[in-house]
Amino acid sequence: MYGVIGISTLVLSFCVYGSVYLSSVHSKTETVRSYYRSLNPILRVTSATISLADKDFLITDIKRSPEDYLSMGLTPLERSMHYPQKNGYVHAIDIRTIGKSEVRNRVLQASFFLLGFETLRHTGTADHLHISLPLSD
Repeated sequence: MYGVIGISTLVLSFCVYGSVYLSSVHSKTETVRSYYRSLNPILRVTSATISLADKDFLITDIKRSPEDYLSMGLTPLERSMHYPQKNGYVHAIDIRTIGKSEVRNRVLQASFFLLGFETLRHTGTADHLHISLPLSD
């Protein structure tokens, strides 16, 4: 009985921690860290959990506006999951793949996919892995 309570407490504590805190080791910039709480909590806790197994896990982007796409030399998307959705949360992150092994990148992509997320490896401004919730408002 006490073991179950102890483990439940640890899991709950990690979920709370993972949903409110992003280490600077796992974020490209302070701007990315400042947007972390705008990210959907499901994606926050999942990212925190995966970062335990991947010391090179680095979120390069979370929240964007149409102006951000223009400043990157890209056409703004009409419905980007990087925009805040109707529920107020951003539903996408970008993860660095440059300079990482192809095996690591494929395992990372497969991990998110198997957990039910949409995954896309692409090169909008640089090679990265785009992860998003399969939800639309």
